[in-house]
Amino acid sequence: MNTDDYPAMLVVGALLLVGWIAHTAGKRVHIPRVTILLIVGVISGPAVLDLIPSSIADWFVHVTHVALAMVGFLLGGSFTRKEMKATGKVVLAVSIGETLGAAVAVFLVALLCQLDLVTALLLAGIAPASAPAATLDVIRENHAHGPLAKTVLGVVAIDDTWGVILFSLLLAFAEAIRGHGDPLHELATACWELGGAIGLGVILGIPMAWCTGRLNKGEPTVLEAAGFVLLCGGLAVWLDVSYLLACMTLGAMVANFAKHHKRSFRDIEGASEPFLVIFFLLAGYALEFSALLTLGVVGGAYIIARSFGLIVGGSVSARMVNAAPQIQRHIGWCLLPQAGVALGLALLVAERIPDVGAQILTLIIATTVVFELVSPSITRRHLKLAGEGL
Repeated sequence: MNTDDYPAMLVVGALLLVGWIAHTAGKRVHIPRVTILLIVGVISGPAVLDLIPSSIADWFVHVTHVALAMVGFLLGGSFTRKEMKATGKVVLAVSIGETLGAAVAVFLVALLCQLDLVTALLLAGIAPASAPAATLDVIRENHAHGPLAKTVLGVVAIDDTWGVILFSLLLAFAEAIRGHGDPLHELATACWELGGAIGLGVILGIPMAWCTGRLNKGEPTVLEAAGFVLLCGGLAVWLDVSYLLACMTLGAMVANFAKHHKRSFRDIEGASEPFLVIFFLLAGYALEFSALLTLGVVGGAYIIARSFGLIVGGSVSARMVNAAPQIQRHIGWCLLPQAGVALGLALLVAERIPDVGAQILTLIIATTVVFELVSPSITRRHLKLAGEGL
C-alpha cells in the first residue's frame, strides 16, 4: 500500500502517539524529546523508511507557522515589567553579546578559510540565528526554573530580532559590493518586517488583554487564546512581517495588561503541544542527511566558530553586567540550537545573490542538521549543571 493512500487522520494520530512515546523515552534515556523526534522524522523520511505520506509532509510550512506563532506568544509572556526589572539588563546584554560574538567569530574564520568577503559577510549575518522552538521545548520538558532558564528564554525571544537587523545590514552591504539590488530598499524591508510586526502585536494585544477571560470571569478559553494568536500570526504572514516577533509582542502585551487572568499562556502551552510534535517530526523528515557529506572543512569551521562566538560572547557580556555565576558559566552553551530562521535567511541569500547563495545554502543545511540533533542535549546538560533541570 502506498503511503499516500493512508488516511490523514491515521497518520496524524500516529505522529501524536510517537510524540508521547518520545517524551516518555526521553525521560528514561536522558535525551531531549526534540532530538528523538528529529531522529524519528529522519528515519520516517524518504531517505530511509518513507513512512510519512508526501501529502502530510506538504503541511510542514503551515504547521511551522502555527507552532512558531504559539512559541512566540509563550516567549512574549516572559517580558513582564517584573521580569524585565529583574533580568532585563542581563537579557539585553547577553542577546547583543552572543549575536555579535557569533557574527564576528564566523566572519573571521570564513576569511581564514579563504572565502570571499561577500560570503564571509553573509555567513556572519546568518550565524546568530537561533531555534526558539527547540530551546523552549527543552526548558519546558525539563521543568527548568531559575535565573539561567529565565535568561535563556528572554534571550532566544529577542536575539533573532538583533540577528535579522544585523543580517539585513550585511546583506545590503554584500549587495552593494556585488552591484545587486538597492541597499536602501533592503533596509526599508527589514524595518517594515520588524516594525510592522511589533505594531501588529500591539494593535491585537490591547483587545486580547481586555477581552479574554470576560465570558467566564478570569477564565479565558483555549478558543479565545488560540484565536487571537493564530489571527496575529496569519495577519503577519499576510502582511509579510515577522510572525514570530508579532506573536511575541502579543504575548508581552497580554502578560503586562491582562491583570484579571493568567490562563491564556497555560491554554496556549497545552494547545501548542500537538503542533510542536508534528513540527519537530516533519523537520526531521525535511532534514537532508546527504547534506552532511558536503559539510567539509568549511562547514566544520562554521560550526566551531559559531559555537565559540555564542559561548564566549554570552559569557563575556554576562560578566560585564554582573549576572549570576550560573548564567556566566552556562548561558552560551544553552544558545547553540539553530534551525528554521537560519535556513530562511540562507534561502533569501540564494534568491538575492545566486552566485554565492547555492554554496551558502548547502553549508547552512548541512550545519543545521548537526545543530538540530546535537545542541538540544547540550542545552539540557547545562541547565542540569546549573541546578535548574531534571
